[in-house]
Amino acid sequence: MEKVKVGIIGAGGYGGCGAVELLLQHPNAEIAALIEKQDVGKAMSDIYPHLKGFCDLPLIDPDGPALSYDFQVAFFATPDGVGQKEAASFLKKGIKVIDYSGDFRFNNPEAYRGYATRIGKTGEHASPDLLSQSVYGLSELHREELAKTNLVGNPGCFAVSCILGLAPALKSGLIETEAIICDAKTGVSGAGKNPSPTFHYPARYETMNAYRISGHQHVFEIERELGLIAGKELLITFTPHVVPVSRGILTTIYGQLKHGLDIKNVEEAYRSFYSDEPFVRVFGPQTPLSSTDVRGSNFCNLSLNVDQRTAKLIVVSLIDNLVKGQAGSAVQNMNILFGLDETAGLLKPGLYP
Repeated sequence: MEKVKVGIIGAGGYGGCGAVELLLQHPNAEIAALIEKQDVGKAMSDIYPHLKGFCDLPLIDPDGPALSYDFQVAFFATPDGVGQKEAASFLKKGIKVIDYSGDFRFNNPEAYRGYATRIGKTGEHASPDLLSQSVYGLSELHREELAKTNLVGNPGCFAVSCILGLAPALKSGLIETEAIICDAKTGVSGAGKNPSPTFHYPARYETMNAYRISGHQHVFEIERELGLIAGKELLITFTPHVVPVSRGILTTIYGQLKHGLDIKNVEEAYRSFYSDEPFVRVFGPQTPLSSTDVRGSNFCNLSLNVDQRTAKLIVVSLIDNLVKGQAGSAVQNMNILFGLDETAGLLKPGLYP
């Protein structure tokens, strides 16, 4: 079988590096081009020495003559605003596009505009005609649509954790749709590779803080996806925090359990919903979980609990923000786009300890 050739735009960042690490072990894909505006001409392994001997390909200028477009899919491991300007030219060449940012997570200009306002973007979408073609790249919910598209908007890392943690509860009607709370903690790598004063080591060491309280951009996609599952519009309370670890997301989710239901009903609903999902693992209250259980893997671990005193459902959702929350989802989506085994290049445990 001929391998799928992949081009990675923004290859020098954490998201690009994560894609390289996964694609190197993929049996049906190969890296054809590493495209980056910085460090042009340098080998990928010069920037990331752990890749020495595994990926020594040079970084190519996106505007230079060396770029040949000899690949079938492009990963846009780029910030908001890049993909929406560049994706059209790739699609016209017959290249499928998987965008890491929020540029293609929404299917119409109005929905995108609400998201863009949250991230400080005041302009209109650069390619509004493409929005109706894009598919939200959470494989567990949109597998069939993904198999038919050429344009994927990869989900936000927090959104992956929250949506997977709540989808079965809403689908089965286990909880009330009001007063849902998602309390999320993320590692420092979620801020990306470029340094800033607030993410300088002395500023982050032994420090935890909440940020974008009641104003985080991922709320838009979380509410949209959960509303589709519940069959009604939803509002959630979402508060993100940065904690002094490198990678990982732990989201504690609270919902009011409906009268007469207990942990047995919850476990049955979640295990049924995810029975055929290779990357979602469901655990009962007897199993303690931590972020390191999924570190370096494409798994989402869900710990189910019920506080009988308050009749609250408590779900702890754990992912690696750089894998299931980013590059792993992109590779999983690529597998679906090309009709490959969905687990190809991804089925490995986390790193321990």
